Amino acid sequence: MWAWTIDGGFGLEHLTRTEREAPRPGPTEAVVRMRAFSLNYRDLMVVEGRYNPRQPLPLVPLSDGVGVVEAVGDRVRGLAVGDRVVAAFAQRWPDGEVSRDALASSLGSPGDGVAQELCAFDARGLVKVPDYLSDREAACLPCAGVTAWSALFELGRLAPGQTVLVQGTGGVSTFALQLATMAGARVIVTSSSEEKLERARGLGAWRTIRYDEDPAWGKTARAMTGGGVDHVVEVGGAGTIAQSLAAVRPGGTISVIGVLDGVGGELPLVRVLMSQVKMQGVFVGSVGGLTRMLAALEAHALRPALDDSRLGIDALPDALTRMRAGAHFGKITLGE
Repeated sequence: MWAWTIDGGFGLEHLTRTEREAPRPGPTEAVVRMRAFSLNYRDLMVVEGRYNPRQPLPLVPLSDGVGVVEAVGDRVRGLAVGDRVVAAFAQRWPDGEVSRDALASSLGSPGDGVAQELCAFDARGLVKVPDYLSDREAACLPCAGVTAWSALFELGRLAPGQTVLVQGTGGVSTFALQLATMAGARVIVTSSSEEKLERARGLGAWRTIRYDEDPAWGKTARAMTGGGVDHVVEVGGAGTIAQSLAAVRPGGTISVIGVLDGVGGELPLVRVLMSQVKMQGVFVGSVGGLTRMLAALEAHALRPALDDSRLGIDALPDALTRMRAGAHFGKITLGE
């Protein structure tokens, strides 16, 4: 079977398509024939060696994909050959609080990911996907979708009528826009691209801000809401945290998700303390969270926003290059 692997060093030049022996399911496993994949910024960091420079190689990258069950172990219950499924990002995180074991079971680092023809998964980490979603749409859900869901609902307790600030129009941010709008919240979206902001408005954005034209965009978001936003989906990291703190209301929540603008820098702790801001790290979510999110999506027939590229799996290096350039809107997908 084919598989994409990082071998001989980090970097796109070390990402190659190779041949591997096809897996057979263990007693509690299911073998899934993969049909579509989606990219996360984490995947690019893994390939380039920025996520974990000590990551053992070779490694199969990518954490998100959808496929059809081809074989199951003799102790597997609730899954059958022919079921269409996605694999939870953290295979050994059934529900509740995260654990070290759950962190260690993440797909695409530290363990092999899904960018291969056949994958053997722990059957308890697989969830059936609704029929109304296409393969490309379903492939977007386990990482970006669940991260936004966890930030807003599992941890954030978002309520109708509240306000949410999302940074940019990448995968997590666009999911947060769609999910928050679905729940009756008002969403402010930032971007440096008027074209992307126009598309965000088409998905239900309440207000938009050009951060390249407004260096004090956090203060602008605070003024728009008459006192500060309830939730900030923080994907920038060190480069944007000060603006997020300027935007959030006293007692509001900042969900720290990404590090697009760096991991170092100063944290304005006085503002955190004086405004009693809640800052929470969000590491995707559990199998239970994925299941609950899928039920909500199906109830509202919500479809993920897909980038226009729609590439084939042979174009994985090109897809990662597109992600690095920030040229995408929504989720970059690969498939047949």
